[in-house]
Amino acid sequence: MTLNAGRLTKIIDHGKLEKIFDVFGFTDYRWIKPPNIEVAHWVRFKCIFGCSSYGKKGTCPPQVPSVEECRAFFNDYSEAVIFHFAKKVEKPKDRVPWSKEVSKKLIKLEREVFWSGYHKAFVLFMDECRLCNECTGTRESCINKDDARPGPESLAVDVFSTVRSVGYPIEVLKNYDDEMNRYAFLMVE
Repeated sequence: MTLNAGRLTKIIDHGKLEKIFDVFGFTDYRWIKPPNIEVAHWVRFKCIFGCSSYGKKGTCPPQVPSVEECRAFFNDYSEAVIFHFAKKVEKPKDRVPWSKEVSKKLIKLEREVFWSGYHKAFVLFMDECRLCNECTGTRESCINKDDARPGPESLAVDVFSTVRSVGYPIEVLKNYDDEMNRYAFLMVE
């Protein structure tokens, strides 16, 4: 344990966790300090005024905490991991099954990290939650409460600025057949 901002925090054994990441096939990742995760109001506005999932998913706004609460959430952690996933798809709908499979693996990873002694482990999917074929629309009626997680944008994370700060590529895609660079976050303490 170490004193961090006036509170005791667990020292993270990167080597131990990286072995777990490797078991799950997650080999492209970078460590980041949570204060370096950019949280911004504009991201929430893009959800409200630009995303067709707004108000339709239990892990998306307005079903999630305020921007200020999201910022406080990230400050509860001493470390985070950004996982990079690159993928090309032929059609936009091809992204959905791929995203669903990655999310299922991320949940298993979160559990393994939890069981290895990091009780605050929490993953943010690389996309909106797609575990169910049809979302019930609220957290209260969710049929996958144990596994449903928000994507970073749902928690007001400026993914573009955050991943660029650690040297990862990300661009606005002009064509669906361009390679996507998607990012999931694992919060660890």
